[in-house]
Amino acid sequence: MSETYVLGIDAGGTHTDAVLLACPATAEGVAAPAGPAARLLGCAKVRTRHEDLPRSVRGVLAALAKAAPQSDFGRITRVTLGATLAVNALVQNRADRVGLAVSAGPGLDPRRFILGRHVCVVPGGLDHRGVEVSPLRTDALREAAASWQREGVAAVACVGKFSPRNAAHEQTMADAVRDAVPNMPVTEGHRLSGRLNFPRRLATAYFNAAVARLHGEFLDAVEAALAAAGIRASVRLLKADGGAVPLELSRREPVQSILSGPAASVMGVLALCHCSDVMRQGCSLLLDMGGTTTDMALFVNGSPVVDRDGMLLEGRRTLVRALATVSIGVGGDSLLAVDTASGAASPVRVGPLREGPAMAFGGAQPTLLDALNVLNSCAASAGGPNTLPDGLPDALADAVAGDVPASARGIAALAARHGLSAIELAQLAVDDALQQVASAARALTEGVNARPIYTLAGLKALREARPTHAWLVGGPACCVAKRLSQVLDMEVQTPPHADVANAVGAALTLPTDALELYADTGRCVLTVPALDITERIGKSYSLNEARQRACDLLRERLEAAGESGSRVEVTEADIFATLDDAGYGSRDIRVVCQVVPGLSAFMNLA
Repeated sequence: MSETYVLGIDAGGTHTDAVLLACPATAEGVAAPAGPAARLLGCAKVRTRHEDLPRSVRGVLAALAKAAPQSDFGRITRVTLGATLAVNALVQNRADRVGLAVSAGPGLDPRRFILGRHVCVVPGGLDHRGVEVSPLRTDALREAAASWQREGVAAVACVGKFSPRNAAHEQTMADAVRDAVPNMPVTEGHRLSGRLNFPRRLATAYFNAAVARLHGEFLDAVEAALAAAGIRASVRLLKADGGAVPLELSRREPVQSILSGPAASVMGVLALCHCSDVMRQGCSLLLDMGGTTTDMALFVNGSPVVDRDGMLLEGRRTLVRALATVSIGVGGDSLLAVDTASGAASPVRVGPLREGPAMAFGGAQPTLLDALNVLNSCAASAGGPNTLPDGLPDALADAVAGDVPASARGIAALAARHGLSAIELAQLAVDDALQQVASAARALTEGVNARPIYTLAGLKALREARPTHAWLVGGPACCVAKRLSQVLDMEVQTPPHADVANAVGAALTLPTDALELYADTGRCVLTVPALDITERIGKSYSLNEARQRACDLLRERLEAAGESGSRVEVTEADIFATLDDAGYGSRDIRVVCQVVPGLSAFMNLA
């Protein structure tokens, strides 16, 4: 059987990874039920240089070329990216400052739902059908936008109540901002979702604006590096729901890919562990510990759990379809904060800040990995060597990594400044990190069990899902697996290729997208907010016509971005009888359709 090459790249806060896989040609664009199998041709890992992202991508491609010298990059037919850069920026409070412009309208005061410190509530509003009830007055917004620029605001989000029914007020606010600050990037909420949940649409637009610059810089860097390497294949970026979209679409809606890193780890573990009985039956926990964050997710009977309430960021729900994941600021490179004077229950706190690599890898300040090295080296000296070998790690737990003496010196120096021994400090740090992970895993489990359980495969007939097994991937996996097993009270297993699982998941993920359509037969108007489409319809317009129109528009959107042959399905279709202003009967119709996420192949680990 002929093969095609696919490339997966995952840009994390600490490392940028790449894998080159050979897939059966029939796997392209087709979801894999229990096969076919992909072969690993080569993998590579380099440090992420945040100040020079193109160099990071060029570096990982050069390293991959050395790791797979017999492979021809010209045969690559698909490139898929995953990135934790955006979520890491949010976790560490390093995303761009955002100005928030909101129009009120009937109902709750929008000030109840605002985000950030730079907010302008613009007088004027629409009713629930999109009819203007009071005109918009934007003089104050123009003044606010100019002030925001002086205060370091890098982007603006404009959100109005009921804007999916009529985008005019959001467009007017956006124009006012651009008039005041011509080069200011502006996000309009109606372009991101057609749903009417105002608080969630507000949060969606806010976070979209907060990560847009970083997102665009990353995509620019990747495209330039791929072109320099002679790779002309189609390029996609993972979304939070475990699917992938062409870069052209991703640039318009960066919020969809904020959790692409966690999604990549989910799809990577699914590709690597699909043959395991533990994965196929019951509930298992995924832990992806990188340098900056630890991401978590749940699998039920071999399918990842979906968060039906929308992606959760900084305690706020959004309108972004996502896998049920949690990210916390604990990773191998997380800094140690020591406070022995306050009487806190734990005088050592790990994360969420990261200022560079662990001292074991040339960093200037001790991190969680350094603390693990100190503890694990003591255990090794007492019970025999257990060090991390060169190349890809095996499944050993309690290993050490890098320059262990450098870790020991850094931990000892920090401990001495606070009247602790090196072992005491290291133990306190590791205990705090593990407790943070265990607490987040419990919260994820309880949150999933608080409502009906949905996975990518559909609704599960389970009253509750409690993990009995954990999969651990990421760079520090071999240094912490055994300790995590003790804290979580379950077996923790590290699959092959665990340190590049995210890149594997990215490489094998199928393209996906979604679209919402709204039709009001009373006003004879059909709208698709994400596409800025408004069409006239007849008063007899039916639900079946809406379903067909939505599916056709989604296929057209994907084909315009270079994706053809995708399987589209309707996930929601609602019709409500209403009365128009004259008292005549009419119908409100809403349809949501999507391309279902999945994998084009699984990994052959033989």
